[in-house]
Amino acid sequence: MVDHVVGENVNQVVDLSKEVPLNSPASPDSPAFELPLLLLGGFRTLIDRLHARLADEGHPDVRPAHGFAMQAIGAGGPRGTTASEIGRRLGVSKQAAGKTVDRLLALGYAERADDPADARRKLVRLTPQGHAVLARSAAVFDELRAEWSAALGADRVRALETDLRNVVPAETAFRLDATSWLGTP
Repeated sequence: MVDHVVGENVNQVVDLSKEVPLNSPASPDSPAFELPLLLLGGFRTLIDRLHARLADEGHPDVRPAHGFAMQAIGAGGPRGTTASEIGRRLGVSKQAAGKTVDRLLALGYAERADDPADARRKLVRLTPQGHAVLARSAAVFDELRAEWSAALGADRVRALETDLRNVVPAETAFRLDATSWLGTP
């Protein structure tokens, strides 16, 4: 039986027919489905802790989707980028990207500007506040990585990163378009 547990901060699928504690040491008999769940759990742990810290530091409205969008905007450089380009980078529609951009504008993390090369286009750029929250995010990620290094050993964390680089295709390593495989258009 598969039970869908949905709560305020939880959206997970638990296979109740195989009661395997995910915090137990791995064994040769560990079911293969544990690996993606543990990788996703590690990702969620880092992202959730980052956003808790950002909230405590004055950015309570920043969500993971906003961080991905700000990265996509920042990839356009100081000139900025269009909503279509943001959508392509995120793997979402122009309309979905536009909604996220609108939220970032309302929060003061992004601004719209005329494109000097094409008067018909609007560009989206990060504001100083947007750059500041990305810089703070990078610093918090450094702190979280240091915590993992303290808990696991710096050599093991470096080895984990190296191993993941070896098995994750380079073209998908930093893709942000998870929504398509999570069932969201």
